Amino acid sequence: MLRRAGVVDPAVEDAFAAVPREAFLGPPPWPASSAFGFRSIPAGQAERLYADVLVSLDPARGVNNGSPCLHALLLHHLQVRPGLRVVHIGAGTGYYTAILSHLVGPEGQVIAVEYDDELATRAAAYLAGYPNVTVRHADGTRFPTATCDRVYVNFGIPTFPPPWIDHLGPGGRLIFPLCAGSRHGYGVALLIERVDSGFAASELCRVDFVCAEGAAGSADDSALRAALMHGGVERVRSLLWHRPADPSRCWLTTPEWSLSYDPP
Repeated sequence: MLRRAGVVDPAVEDAFAAVPREAFLGPPPWPASSAFGFRSIPAGQAERLYADVLVSLDPARGVNNGSPCLHALLLHHLQVRPGLRVVHIGAGTGYYTAILSHLVGPEGQVIAVEYDDELATRAAAYLAGYPNVTVRHADGTRFPTATCDRVYVNFGIPTFPPPWIDHLGPGGRLIFPLCAGSRHGYGVALLIERVDSGFAASELCRVDFVCAEGAAGSADDSALRAALMHGGVERVRSLLWHRPADPSRCWLTTPEWSLSYDPP
């Protein structure tokens, strides 16, 4: 998966190798993506889960256990190290939470937040053997509630919920899909890093994610749609948080935040 993503990261590679994906997907057969839509993988062919496939968790809402290649790329840029405190928002059934658990090691901590009741219940059961993980059934836009080192978000949203920025510690990193849309959104995976001079920002890749409920049609959603159509996100270098912004120097401006072409 790292080779497909074009990155070299022994720590992430070891974490993917250590966590059994099928332990977080429920009983077989597993509905996995293919060139012909979703096709079932039977119990005796669990090795097929280790291709770059989506596995459906909630077909009615289009909720999947996402692309391992995409997550390998994003986790590489998240730069999770042993001993860090990580908040995983939109944890689903906990597969990528378990990978984060491996990355932070026994001295680190992962808080997994999942809004959907059924998915949160399954995550708590599947992650019971991971002592450095705490699962919360809660609204991910209200987390973290204390200072943390990394925030990893796995649903699309057209804005920055304040806790994601306000509780990011010095040198902290946030990765999330900035997406416009209702059920499924299109947009970009953004990396935000807290530096001495503010917040560095950069685009990692284009993405398509299940979106936060109720975000479509908001002012930020409309502004993001326009910005995505206009292009130029690859030139973004900083996040201006509760600061005045020069629209001529920004890819996207809102009353609370802006993504600027200038360094922080």
